[in-house]
Amino acid sequence: MARQLRAEQTRSTIISAAADLFDQHGYESTSLSDIVAHAKVTKGALYFHFAAKEDLAHAILELEARAARQLVADVEGRGYSSLEGLMRTTFGVARLAVDDPVPRAGLRLATADVAVRPPLRHPYTEWLEFAARKFSGAVREADVHSDLDVAAAAHSLVCFFFGTRVTGRFEPVGRLPRRVAEMWHLMIRGLVPVHRRPRYVTLATQLEREIRTA
Repeated sequence: MARQLRAEQTRSTIISAAADLFDQHGYESTSLSDIVAHAKVTKGALYFHFAAKEDLAHAILELEARAARQLVADVEGRGYSSLEGLMRTTFGVARLAVDDPVPRAGLRLATADVAVRPPLRHPYTEWLEFAARKFSGAVREADVHSDLDVAAAAHSLVCFFFGTRVTGRFEPVGRLPRRVAEMWHLMIRGLVPVHRRPRYVTLATQLEREIRTA
């Protein structure tokens, strides 16, 4: 039992170290030797758990997907409107990214040249479908313009969000909630009818503040 616990702790240490380096320097620029040094483990310990760098990246993507699905389930269970649920989910992902290098690296790995192995689905595809479903609900609830191009809105949101994370390596990760709020202020002005905008502008500001003061 003690040996198994140590093995699990070593695996977690390696994943955290890899996530930190993938996030800071990118997947392509990080070597297994870099990860070994950052994790302070032996090469043998790393190869015991992961045969290649791709295996480490896939483990991080799996953990990020699990955290994101739990977040979606939590938000979905609270009965929010479709648009509020979508906003709360994006800010929730931002909170995860600020707090933990693993989901933070997962967002960046989603834009790297890493093969996503079945049954895991690519994060872009999952988020695109989720955003399209939420925007479709928002049309029915009259929280966005009735003639909204749902597919285009979902694509723009997901690209905006992933792009914000990728370019975020040029500024402190703590600024991510501000960038998400800026994204929503722009989208609200373009998508939401004038009489419904104040509610969602206020919500974006509130959600950003909650992350910054947590």
